[in-house]
Amino acid sequence: MDAVKLYEGGVYLVDGETVVPANEVEAIKGMTGEEVNAESARKGTIAYRIMQDHNTSGDAANLKIKFDALTSHDITYVGIVQTAKASGLTKFPIPYVLTCCHNSLCAVGGTINEDDHLFGLSAAKHYGGIYVPPHIAVIHQYMREMMAGGGKMILGSDSHTRYGALGTMAIGEGGGELVKQLLGQTYDVATPEVIAIYLEGEPAPYVGPQDIALAIIGAVYECGYVKNKVMEFVGPGVASMTTDYRNGVDVMTTETTCLSSIWRTDADTQKFLADHGRADDFRQLDPEKVAYYDGCVRVDLSKIRPMIALPFHPSNVFTIDELNGNLDEILASVEAHADEIAGRAGSLDLRGKVDAAGLHVQQGTIAGCAGGNYTNVIEAAHALRGKSCGDGAFNLSVYPSSQPVFADLVKKGAIFDLMQAGAIIRTAFCGPCFGAGDTPANNTLSIRHTTRNFPNREGSKPGQGQMAAVALMDARSIAATAANGGVLTSAETLDCWGDVPEHEFDASSYDHRVFNGFSEAKEEEPLCYGPNIKDWPEMEALGENALLQVCSKILDPVTTTDELIPSGETSSYRSNPLGLAEFALSRRDPAYVGRAKDTAALEAERKEGAVPAAIADVYEAARTVVPEVDASNTEIGSMVYAIKPGDGSAREQAASCQRVLGGLANICEQYATKRYRSNVINWGMLPFQSDDEPAFEPGDWIFVPGVREAVATGKSEFIGHIIRDGKVTGTMALYTAPLTDDERQIILDGCLINYNRHN
Repeated sequence: MDAVKLYEGGVYLVDGETVVPANEVEAIKGMTGEEVNAESARKGTIAYRIMQDHNTSGDAANLKIKFDALTSHDITYVGIVQTAKASGLTKFPIPYVLTCCHNSLCAVGGTINEDDHLFGLSAAKHYGGIYVPPHIAVIHQYMREMMAGGGKMILGSDSHTRYGALGTMAIGEGGGELVKQLLGQTYDVATPEVIAIYLEGEPAPYVGPQDIALAIIGAVYECGYVKNKVMEFVGPGVASMTTDYRNGVDVMTTETTCLSSIWRTDADTQKFLADHGRADDFRQLDPEKVAYYDGCVRVDLSKIRPMIALPFHPSNVFTIDELNGNLDEILASVEAHADEIAGRAGSLDLRGKVDAAGLHVQQGTIAGCAGGNYTNVIEAAHALRGKSCGDGAFNLSVYPSSQPVFADLVKKGAIFDLMQAGAIIRTAFCGPCFGAGDTPANNTLSIRHTTRNFPNREGSKPGQGQMAAVALMDARSIAATAANGGVLTSAETLDCWGDVPEHEFDASSYDHRVFNGFSEAKEEEPLCYGPNIKDWPEMEALGENALLQVCSKILDPVTTTDELIPSGETSSYRSNPLGLAEFALSRRDPAYVGRAKDTAALEAERKEGAVPAAIADVYEAARTVVPEVDASNTEIGSMVYAIKPGDGSAREQAASCQRVLGGLANICEQYATKRYRSNVINWGMLPFQSDDEPAFEPGDWIFVPGVREAVATGKSEFIGHIIRDGKVTGTMALYTAPLTDDERQIILDGCLINYNRHN
């Protein structure tokens, strides 16, 4: 299938319609009568104009962005507020939306989830914020309905912060970046490249937004085509989709590892905003007459067919027809991958779920910011009207993305049709996306219109013999599968698609339940603390030299944030830094926490003024490199090595858990995302990279001399001396990618909290 084509090199877009490869630039003069060049035409993109409108640096190449609004959910906002409070916060300077859509079940850990919610409400009152109670809306649907608009920029502490289809450039980052905005600081980044996502044709009626998103992800993820870049959706195909449908494509751009996204806007965007009571937030956004892009993904929407992303990544894509036509070979490859993850043979049996009827699925879920949109649920209801999900193992759950969406689905009878078919209807909740809701049974296959299907993401624990498989599909094909008794079925087999009545948005549920205190901070309102809400522990400044103990060595091609700190059952401890840290790497390297604690104990002994006796030989080895090494000038800390860490969630806890356990550095070949590297920096750890083979094992030491002076003076290259059994056994060339002056100071001070206290 040639639905998606990647261009080699840059392209020009003329009149928003014609793609001209950069090496054919002379053709543009014949079309426009003007000479053009890449440098000037870069300014013609939508993204460039929005970024520069928010840039406070005065330097077009190096951005210092101030956002229009912020948003967080209930497994991130407590830590962010606590960090900002420790740094001197007095009030929220811009709209900050606190939603309760991740820990909203309040079913694990006694009172502590609801304690977090009361803290969130009290913070909204105390600092002047916007608080969305549990079950009212998932974070990104609320932001689409109530906050996003043309030309804005929004920062969220969730990786799927994407509102490009409404004309907003949104970015998902770790909590430290939101803290900076709350304190009047900036988001600092070199101006990213912009990639045109040129849409042409129109999708077939049975093709949904998840199908389009998966086709794009499958084409660009592995080669890193859009990594840390902005995806700009242009071309005539944009108009073939409603804005609600575009939202479903847009939110999945996170899985490409891009930095942000933006779409050209049109009359349908204008109507969406007007229907949501925000007509004034519309802004017509189009590329200039000639715009230069650093690459182009050309998508023929008419050629896309219903897709499935098999375990264990959204980029592991096939058409459903392709899978059904080659079940044995394709499923065997997934089973082999599962065995690698689980470390045992026979961990997952997918081929045993195939019979003459096809591949039998045990669970279906339509949920969250990707699947729970109005259009998706309406289409699923139409497919299941008068049909049955069956009384076997297969079950279907549907989570409308907000109360206004839910209310309209009730009014239009869609919820009745789904319930009559045997589907279970739930409230707005993100749990199925990260393993805290509808966790599938061991050795079962779940198909989901959600955002991710990483290993362990849905809640299985391979180390304890638990392994389930999650595949991503569009709501239309999930409904077709449900109507076929749980046998994997493409939406193309049904002819019920496209009859979607207009969504009638009613904000009453927000008017009656959402607390909106922006610009009305009330210092006299106390913050409401539960027993699990703990302050961040003290962290020390970077030492003159660093002695890093290798506490984990991960050689997987990619390490997700879910592996660095598991989702699901750990969510209840996100407000307790030390409590949460007990789970760090628990599903990938269970010995890590014990090793890190042992290293931290050595550092505590060193701070008392003496070289720890247990590692006297390590210090002796370090003195063969720098004779002056002693307890006063050589800090001890733990280190994690991974080839490519940080794919997936923006959650800062993937880094903060390492730090509160005494982590001092990460070493990798490359960071999977900018947001994870930013988290490492904001928590005061050295973001090392290396092209050398890791000639060390857990328990070995890496001595990095003169590290503080090197960071302070802007050096980016370091030498790590590997120590084993009291002897230097070799060296490793280390480097850091470019750091801003502020980032260097954060590392020197030991973390963002310390940096802010000093400033």
